[in-house]
Amino acid sequence: MCVDLHIHSIYSDGTSTPEELINEAHRLKLRAVSVTDHDTVAGTREALHYGGKTGMTVLSGLEVSAMHRDISLHLLGYGVDPEHAELGKWLLRLQQGRNTRNLNIFEKLRKLGLDVEIDELRRFSSCGQTGRPHIARLLMQKGVAKDMNQAFRLYLRRGAPAWAKRFTYSAAETIAAIHRAGGLAVLAHPGQIDPGMKVQPRLVDELAEYGLDGLEVYYPSHPRSMQKQLLELARKHRLIVTGGSDFHGANRAANALAGGKNGFCPPDDIILNINERIAEKRHAKPRP
Repeated sequence: MCVDLHIHSIYSDGTSTPEELINEAHRLKLRAVSVTDHDTVAGTREALHYGGKTGMTVLSGLEVSAMHRDISLHLLGYGVDPEHAELGKWLLRLQQGRNTRNLNIFEKLRKLGLDVEIDELRRFSSCGQTGRPHIARLLMQKGVAKDMNQAFRLYLRRGAPAWAKRFTYSAAETIAAIHRAGGLAVLAHPGQIDPGMKVQPRLVDELAEYGLDGLEVYYPSHPRSMQKQLLELARKHRLIVTGGSDFHGANRAANALAGGKNGFCPPDDIILNINERIAEKRHAKPRP
């Protein structure tokens, strides 16, 4: 059986509700899933509810953008408490940073002569975190861009005329926040950060010093040769191995859920290893 521990819902930049995701995962007979929306636990909270109704194993999760030196990366937090008050406050600053960046992007788009208003984003983001993929869909609807790739290339990617920086925590701060909320911190899609695997060993060495718990080895764009290298790094630092599709629905149609049309299938022993590591860390945590 497969697991899929990297899925996005309408609470960030996906197009499916948590209920729809759980139902589809159940149809595909996945062993376990995790809804890992950007900078929010709203989606995973709802997924846990529907997982309980269907008998699907759902691991709580989220995905957070962070910086390490000059490297932009994403960290997945698994097993976090969705009701953890400190985590909620910590995420609020990221959410406010997203809102500020969106305002800056729209200001730049208007200066470029585009007739766009930020209120129009409500058509594409009814709840949760709004970001550049939603802005790209608005540009597509207005005929400014033919697809997501063109919208990012012409306007939204780093270096493009409407790109705007947003607030992010450091990787060390992010790992610590995930740990305080009872979770494990996993480096997401490391192959996207470093396709040539040239800086990966040093990066993982440094993140492991901060308490990194795992690597997302199984990812649709990771070839077997890269998976092998990542597995070696995981063994070196005693990191757990995870995997997920990074499913976004219509916002990234090429990425299907695990167990689907692309034949992508992270092995189901992943969820057992994660649960064991979570239990191990909680058992080792000193009593107050």
